[in-house]
Amino acid sequence: MSQMQQSGPPYASRTAGVGGLPEVIPDIPISAVFLVLYLTSAITNMTILQINLRRQHKFIISGALFGFSMSRIITFILRIVWALNQHNVRLAIAANVFVNAGVLVVYVVNLIFAQRILRARQPAIGWHPVISIALKVFYVGIGAALILVIFAVVQGSYTLDVNLLHIVRDIQLAATTYLLVFTTLPIWLLVVAHFLLPKSADEEVFGHGSMRSKVLINLLSTCLCILIAGFKTGTAWEPPRPLSNPAWYHSKPAFYVFSFVLELFILALFVLSRVDKRFHVPNGSKQPGDYSQGPSEQTTMEKGESSDHSDR
Repeated sequence: MSQMQQSGPPYASRTAGVGGLPEVIPDIPISAVFLVLYLTSAITNMTILQINLRRQHKFIISGALFGFSMSRIITFILRIVWALNQHNVRLAIAANVFVNAGVLVVYVVNLIFAQRILRARQPAIGWHPVISIALKVFYVGIGAALILVIFAVVQGSYTLDVNLLHIVRDIQLAATTYLLVFTTLPIWLLVVAHFLLPKSADEEVFGHGSMRSKVLINLLSTCLCILIAGFKTGTAWEPPRPLSNPAWYHSKPAFYVFSFVLELFILALFVLSRVDKRFHVPNGSKQPGDYSQGPSEQTTMEKGESSDHSDR
């Protein structure tokens, strides 16, 4: 395997990274397959969004999933170009930034779904200002974590100072650990909604399908996200290894499976289960009782809007 030049800045990594240095074989064929799959996801989610908009059924999350799929298309385009230009460190930086950034959209979507379930099951708790403010703080935190991850990737490539590299590593560990914690939040909301409190007399229904199916979809997607974030966090906390002695988790199969295969499972789950119907809530929902003001469960796909800023 050829190695990138060390004459920078920017400097090529001196330690093993997950996925290693991309090569024409096998990375380009594999990347091409993933590119097609994410393109299919992008087209599907945009089609769902446009069809729903024509029916006055605005489910903006479909647009977010389209954006996520497009970011992954860019990810694999960059990886293909990097495989053809292995000595280009700037390409490597851009590719690594996109690898780390895209999936955060799904993390946020899971928390939005869990919050809607909590608000329906336990309106007094789910709509409490303390809960809303706390979740907004977490949303700000995920934006900050993304910035820190990007900073760590870029700054680590532009210095050889050992002390600064230690600081960069600490920043990376803090950011990736926060993201892992963030992925677990939907589970805590589901626990509060179903187990910690007695059934609320004011329980509401929203969207299409049973509450049990909503919980199962949200739980499965959350567990997959925890696995993705857990893999990234676990590998980050492992002591750095030289390029000549990578661990199993640096391998290409681990890289593709623990990131992109799991992501595609989540995207397929969302599309096939029609989350645009199941997790739809009336436009402008801001307080207990608002979910019940929307269309009936059978007609929810025809009217209403899920772009509820208070759910974000």
